[in-house]
Amino acid sequence: MNPRLNPRIYERISGAVRSPVTFSVAAGVLIGALFLLGTGADPVTAYGAVLTGALGADGIGSTLSTGTSVLGMALALAIPLRAGLINLGGDGQLVLGGITAAVTGLYVPLPAPLTVVPALLAGMAAGAGYAALAALCENRLGVPLLVSSLLLSYPAVSLASYLARYPLKEPGSSLPQTRALKDGVALPAFGDSTVTMGLLLVLAAAAAYWFTDRRTAFGYEIRMTGLNARFAAYAGIERRGLTLKLMSVSGALAGLVGAVGVLSFPYRFVDGSLTAPGYTWTGLTAALLAAAAPLGTVIASLFFAVLQVGGLAMERTTEVPRELTQVLQAIVIVFLAARLRFPRRLLRRREAV
Repeated sequence: MNPRLNPRIYERISGAVRSPVTFSVAAGVLIGALFLLGTGADPVTAYGAVLTGALGADGIGSTLSTGTSVLGMALALAIPLRAGLINLGGDGQLVLGGITAAVTGLYVPLPAPLTVVPALLAGMAAGAGYAALAALCENRLGVPLLVSSLLLSYPAVSLASYLARYPLKEPGSSLPQTRALKDGVALPAFGDSTVTMGLLLVLAAAAAYWFTDRRTAFGYEIRMTGLNARFAAYAGIERRGLTLKLMSVSGALAGLVGAVGVLSFPYRFVDGSLTAPGYTWTGLTAALLAAAAPLGTVIASLFFAVLQVGGLAMERTTEVPRELTQVLQAIVIVFLAARLRFPRRLLRRREAV
């Protein structure tokens, strides 16, 4: 492409090619191919199985369902990360949102279709309140957010587990799950697939995040705080208030993901079903890969959802364990961290010379 003809397009493509993210993904794919060769598998066949299994006619529904949760958690964790705040309590906020939605769906005396909205709002409120508690621990007690959010996650998960196993347990069932929601208390699905309106809710949240980040003064304050917290403080941005707001929004999105999970098949809260797939950590990985940028977070979430779903097809086709896709995720993040760090070292050496 001639840069004189389309300078803007050329610069964007050139920047994307030289991006640390592109380098990290390419390095992860290459090293994954070496692992596959070491096991005697054909990398082309294995990667083809990943794409076919995740994006083919039989797998696209599962990819979109998984992507709903991964993207929702990625957005929840990217919003505070944009300001340099790390929320590690996603599991607790996710599970509280789910169990609160289940309780609302079981006991709110409204017609079934009208119960969906209160269940979603209750799940968001539970997640927001619990995340705000972690922010208050930092603002008032001096406990680092990284620590408070992580430690608060454990009692939340334990409480939800207790409720699903004892007070709300389905009679006669050997599984740790609540009673099924009333008929009609469910998010509308697209056809016969498992994809529900939750996908549209998460995409709407992504659009709102992009608009706030790029078109509002509040989004500018968030970005400036993430780039240089001390400069932002000098500019008059109040750190404590910003932390409380961002953590509340983060928890609300995590609670929304939990509520969407309960209001979708199997229409109940099952102990461990929201945390076992690792949506929180996959979402955090996607947010880190995209540097918490709105559009990048969406793309990274889809990438990891494809890996997660396509790994099962790869295992069936090539007999390579699907855990290889988790190795790929880790390699991508390691290379991204290394690529971002090396230029800083080179710059310091040049300045020293």
